[in-house]
Amino acid sequence: MAQPLTTPISAGIMPDASASTTSEASATTMLDHRSLDSEAIREARRDLAACFRMAAALGMGEGICNHFSVMVPGWNDRFLVNPYGLAFEEITASSLLICDFAGRVLSGEGAPEATAFHIHARLHLNKPGARAAFHTHMPNATALTMTAGEPLLWAGQTALKFYGRSVVDDHYNGLALDSAEGDRIAAAMGDADVVFLRHHGVIVTAPTIAEAWDDLYFLERAAEVQLKAMSSGREVLAVDPAVAATTAAQMRLEDPESARLHLASVRRRLERVAPDYAD
Repeated sequence: MAQPLTTPISAGIMPDASASTTSEASATTMLDHRSLDSEAIREARRDLAACFRMAAALGMGEGICNHFSVMVPGWNDRFLVNPYGLAFEEITASSLLICDFAGRVLSGEGAPEATAFHIHARLHLNKPGARAAFHTHMPNATALTMTAGEPLLWAGQTALKFYGRSVVDDHYNGLALDSAEGDRIAAAMGDADVVFLRHHGVIVTAPTIAEAWDDLYFLERAAEVQLKAMSSGREVLAVDPAVAATTAAQMRLEDPESARLHLASVRRRLERVAPDYAD
């Protein structure tokens, strides 16, 4: 199902609307000689690697497919992403690649998976606030992309974390093997933080790695408990919309700090059971 990105992307074959932006980003990449090995970047590598490892432990990966990315601290034209060929449970901090928006690998061994590049590069380019972008086919959330109607029924408290923050992309077009499809997904996502890709999976975007991880984790939990309720054969009762909106706002106030503590707990757990994630 997966395949590597075999050649850098020329700005000349990008959609016209983004060609100038891509050319500017590429020019910046060529002229910018700052170190790609600062402590902030090393910490981002460790945080992102921890997310991969915990996602694997929780059954949220799928073979060597699916991908997480984050903009490199201090840059707006390059991002960290997992290399093609490694399962989530194999990812280490040093194995992550740094790529630019033209598809050049600036740091690391190997190449990104093709759909990883075309989705993530265009998300980061078109949604500047999306510093982190996590894409999975995690089973429960993906199951809801395959059912009619809105994926979340707003029946459980955990689901309310995403009330007013998610959209559905109903236009499944097969594999995202060109930048035009990445642009289309970014446009479909709009200002939402979460998109359910019909027949496909989900993407979560956030300003930080910790917030992306927190949302990904709780999205799968919300989907899991909803599917259990649906399978009971009894009517699933939605929360009153006014109460749902109020609860969602309450949750958002604490989200950044709660997410930071959540990721810190993940790293402590990994230090005990799989410390090589930070290598």
